[in-house]
Amino acid sequence: MGATTYAVMAAHWPSASGPFAKPMNEIPKVVFSDSLASAGWGETTIATGDLAQAITRLKQERSDGYLLAHGGARFARSLVETGLIDEYRLLIHPAVLGAGERIFLAPLTIEPMSTTVFSGGAVAHVFAAHP
Repeated sequence: MGATTYAVMAAHWPSASGPFAKPMNEIPKVVFSDSLASAGWGETTIATGDLAQAITRLKQERSDGYLLAHGGARFARSLVETGLIDEYRLLIHPAVLGAGERIFLAPLTIEPMSTTVFSGGAVAHVFAAHP
């Protein structure tokens, strides 16, 4: 995650209750930031420098090869630009903003894998990425 998303989540989860609080606090987290000096939320490390090199290293270190990225449009766009994304999981909420930041600046070759519709109107789409 990026530093902005980290700040929001680190302010919420340590004192949160409910079924997701414990896993969110215990799961290893990596913040990609050249400006963040320390991370006080448990199980959090900070990655600095080249994003593509850091992602490549993390993918090699994970025995299952699974990394989940969570963040805003700027962080997502930076990840897309690395070309290292294997799968896109996009959660679309039914809201009309009128403006916003684009995640995809160029066409992608992706293959739809699944779609899940939630009762509140949100839709989750999973796409396989192809280089």
